[in-house]
Parts: sequence; structure tokens; C-alpha cells
Amino acid sequence: MRVLLVEDDDRLAAGVCTALETAGFVSERVSDGEEAWFRGDTEHYAAVILDLGLPRMDGLSVLRRWRAAGQRFPVLILTARGDWQERVEGIDAGADDYLPKPFQMEELLARLRALVRRSAGQSSALLEIGGLRLDTRRMQVSRDGVPVHLSPQEYRLVAYLMHHAGRVVSQLELTEQLYAQDFERESNAVEVLVGRVRRKLGGELIQTRRGFGYVVEQ
Repeated sequence: MRVLLVEDDDRLAAGVCTALETAGFVSERVSDGEEAWFRGDTEHYAAVILDLGLPRMDGLSVLRRWRAAGQRFPVLILTARGDWQERVEGIDAGADDYLPKPFQMEELLARLRALVRRSAGQSSALLEIGGLRLDTRRMQVSRDGVPVHLSPQEYRLVAYLMHHAGRVVSQLELTEQLYAQDFERESNAVEVLVGRVRRKLGGELIQTRRGFGYVVEQ
């Protein structure tokens, strides 16, 4: 799942991006408010981590513009501003959660996972469909109680489809969520990836809806 990090502190941003990638997310980072507004308005993200103190346009203004334009992705505000009035202002502007700096990376990831789950209508960190079980905290997948080793990209595919179980997900949406914007890939990359996962999990789990996309039925 693709996450946009909006942070102008290079050192902090590098650490967060590394943590996101390690946790199974695809991360993209911008460092100013105008670029953030444009990305959020034109790209599809599973979630956004947004700093408030940004150059060119402050984070609250960016968030208000997104919400006014109908963008509904969950937003986690990440800022050094920690008093309760600013937290209220951020939530009233459309933020879904608020984490003041300094913070523990594990807490950031836990909050982000919770936002992604809730936005997809899931309440538990353990997703189970039939004999397929996905532990989003440990990034582990099992089938009928037997652990299944997946590559990071295969895990992202399974996680995204299970988060959106019962909904047909288009190939374009999967491409946007599984690969960074600047990642070079073949035109049939998603088809090849689905084929690999089917061989590991069983061909019946990920179903094809010709002309529409893929679905994991609930």
C-alpha cells in the first residue's frame, strides 16, 4: 500500500521512509506543501503522513484543500506542535489522527496500520478469510495454519486485496498501490505477481474478474 510522507526534515523523513518500507508499505516523500497538495490531489494513496510546519504551504492548509476537493484518504498529522488546541484544529481540518514529535517509530507504524484498516472497513490487525490468515503487525501470512513465505511485493498484494476483501480491485489501482511512482516495471507486472502468489496460496483465493480486476471473496 502506498503512503505519502510530507516532511521537510531530511533526516527524519529518511528514517520514516525506511520504517515504512520495512513494514510493507510503498513510501513516497515530498518536502513542501504545494507539492504535497498536488500529489494528494492527483495520486491515489492508502494514507498520508503530514507535517504541519512546511515551506510554501502549511500542512493545515494542504489538508483543508484536500478535504474540500473530496480527497478521503486517512491523514496522520506528524508535527512538533503538541498543544491540545493545535490537535483540535488539525482534527477539525480533517485529520484522522495526530502524533506529536518526538515519537517512537513503532507507535507511528501502529497508528498508520490502524488508519489503513479503518479506512478499508477492517477492525482487527489479524485478517482471516477462509483458511488464509494475515497478521499485519508481524507481516506474516499462513494458509490453513501453515506459514507461507512471500516476497515483500507478494505480501503487499495479498495485504491490499485482503484489506479490500469482497471488492474488485482494478489492475491500475494495484499498480498504484504496489509500486512507487518512479519504479520501472513491465506492463504485465501485476499479472505476473498475481500468478506467483496463486502458486503459493492456491489458485482459488485470488479470483479474476475479466475486464475489471481481481478480488478475494469474503
